[in-house]
Parts: sequence; C-alpha cells; structure tokens
Amino acid sequence: MATAVKYETFVEDLSNKLHDLFGTNDTVMASIHTDAPVPSTDVSVANITQITGTGYASGDTQNDGTRTGGTFTCTAVDFTWTAGAADWTSTARYVSIWNDTSITDRLMISWDYGATFAVGNGETFTLDFGASVFTLA
Repeated sequence: MATAVKYETFVEDLSNKLHDLFGTNDTVMASIHTDAPVPSTDVSVANITQITGTGYASGDTQNDGTRTGGTFTCTAVDFTWTAGAADWTSTARYVSIWNDTSITDRLMISWDYGATFAVGNGETFTLDFGASVFTLA
C-alpha cells in the first residue's frame, strides 16, 4: 500500500479558494514521478520530475467531491497507464495529483510506493484511489 503525504501548500490553497474539488470546474491530474516529494517546498507540478516513455502522459482523475454535514470527501476514478512501444525504464516511485486548472498547476497529494518500479511494454500501472482520495472533517 502506498503511503500518502499532502503538500503543505495544499492546505493554504484550499483556504485561498484555488481548488474547486466538487468536480465541476477544476481538473485534477495524476502524474508518475521519480523524485521524492518535498511537502514543505514543492508547490507546482513543475517541481517534480515526471517519467518519460511511450504511452505515458498525466491522467485526468475525474475528481468529484461530496459534503455530508461538516465532512468533505474527495473521490476520483482509478487511472491506468499502459506502457507503449518501449518500457518505462525510469526509476518511478511516486504518484502525485495536482490541479491542472490552477494557474500554476498546484500540487495536492503524493503517494510513495516504497520502492522504484518499471512498467514493461504493454504492461499497465493503475493508480487505485480506493473509497476516497482524502477526507476533510
């Protein structure tokens, strides 16, 4: 199971109304990257080094949000990448989600898979969000 960590500016960004997580206005993307997130200083997707390879591009998580009482839950659709004509040989280890609609592509949350991984030609890697991406109570 991957370990999640939030980027520290994500909390500030929520307070500054930089994210619409009810799924109506903002597009939340997922990216596989090789460098460890630095939650205290990483702010935008430009701060992470995405993998390269045929068939790889950041993916739309089709995020949605619901509120019950004072609790907000953000959900997303699992996303699967398929390696194309060649293997992804990068030392991928992390996946981060970020707001593609915000002016600076603000980072939100990152997952550490605990070890590097490669995806061979025709193989897939799935980002499984489970029941929710995160909950604010």
